[in-house]
Amino acid sequence: MRKHLSLILLTFILLNCSEKAPYDPIKQITKDISILASDSLMGREVGTEGEKMAADYISSQLEKAGLSPKGTDGFYQSFFVKDSDNPHEQAQVGVTEDSAGITGYNVLGLIDNPGDEIIVIGAHYDHLGFGTFSSLHRGEKAVHNGADDNASGVAAMLHLARILKTQKLNRDILFIGMSGEEKGLWGSNYFAKNPTIDLSKVNYMINMDMVGRFDQEKGLAVNGTGTSPIWNWMLDNSNTDSLKLIKSESGVGPSDHTSFYLQDIPVLHFFSGQHEDYHKPGDDAEKINEAGILKIASLIERIVIDLDDEEKIAFTKTKDESRDSPRFTVTLGVIPDYLFDGNGMRIDGVSEDKPAQRAGIKKGDIVIQLGDSMVIDMMSYMRALSVFQKGDETSVTIERNGEKVSYEIKF
Repeated sequence: MRKHLSLILLTFILLNCSEKAPYDPIKQITKDISILASDSLMGREVGTEGEKMAADYISSQLEKAGLSPKGTDGFYQSFFVKDSDNPHEQAQVGVTEDSAGITGYNVLGLIDNPGDEIIVIGAHYDHLGFGTFSSLHRGEKAVHNGADDNASGVAAMLHLARILKTQKLNRDILFIGMSGEEKGLWGSNYFAKNPTIDLSKVNYMINMDMVGRFDQEKGLAVNGTGTSPIWNWMLDNSNTDSLKLIKSESGVGPSDHTSFYLQDIPVLHFFSGQHEDYHKPGDDAEKINEAGILKIASLIERIVIDLDDEEKIAFTKTKDESRDSPRFTVTLGVIPDYLFDGNGMRIDGVSEDKPAQRAGIKKGDIVIQLGDSMVIDMMSYMRALSVFQKGDETSVTIERNGEKVSYEIKF
């Protein structure tokens, strides 16, 4: 009996010690991503059991961190979407619920600080399920775990919730895990039009979408820097780790910060770059740079703290760069390196059995001319591409290891 009691006491001591163990951010970020990007969540497609399991995990972590529920049902805000079978018609978000639609869930938790103003920090947690939509995978049906897209952003968000809960700050901080982003910003669109807080009190919104493949050499994209006059100075001031920041002014982009920008709220979107596993089954947890996620989250933490004693920041409208983008019907079959800030368009990945791969173009090549057009950046590349139709033939000049090489391609 005494031996049995000793075992019970030892177990209690070990459990008690583990509860008091210091917070290890890398270990916790790794755990969050391994759970959210596990096969058991089946790719977290909006409207599925996997999405609900992910929502439950996020809400449990926000509650464990000591945040208050700020949804319409505890930590949850459900939204109903009537999707369209016609690709030229938009889905109807927030319509009356019936059997011919999809119910998704935003997850919201609040750090209730003394002041009335609010900061919003968010990340989408849904992904592509088994790849029945938006997948770039051409093999057999497979689960798309989305470790970078966007378990990485959610892990960064949860880390910030845990850390900022321990800080003595003046502004409330709303953390929101959004769903339906992959289908067309469904969750953030619904929240922006049906907020559970007073949007007029929101100071700014920070969005983290794909922050799991940070490479110090390539840098970190920060979009939305033109949405407030203070952003460029604040980013430089808070960047004490000397991260290479590649800034873009537009508040409109293919992620959830757009929904807040359209409500006249200053935004920032953090993005560590695209890669060959984007929207494919290969976007798995073992490829994530957890230390890089921590560096990005720490930069955001410093921004929040540095702005805490400042007045509410001003909002400025930006040029919608997406509306000026040329329309094209053909592709080289490459993944652009969106973090490249040199001359030309650097290739970050080459798709199988596409014009570039058939011609011999490789990852790391820099496109400097397409047909008769010089390529100096992403926009000039898209303009050059827009003049071609399927079946056209042309030449592509690339720079590889300092040398220029030309290839003939057929679209």
